[in-house]
Amino acid sequence: MPRKNTPSIKDEDTYEALRDDGMSKEKAARIANAKAAGDKPSEKGGKSAPYEDWSKDALYDRAQEIGIEGRSDMTKPELIDALRNH
Repeated sequence: MPRKNTPSIKDEDTYEALRDDGMSKEKAARIANAKAAGDKPSEKGGKSAPYEDWSKDALYDRAQEIGIEGRSDMTKPELIDALRNH
């Protein structure tokens, strides 16, 4: 049986509502699946320091890793915003 190319979405209604609001497919899927699992989407995780504590070079490197366009011309606050809303 061939494998689907799309990720499994646990809460289709939430996913579609988030997509209709302009959210990326990846972010909408994460939030919808967290909601379906009973997790709070607003919970913070990980051990990384907040972006405000990162150097501009580190923010640029992270933006480059995930393919954010226009990163060369961005200020530190713009890089933070782009990383958070990717």
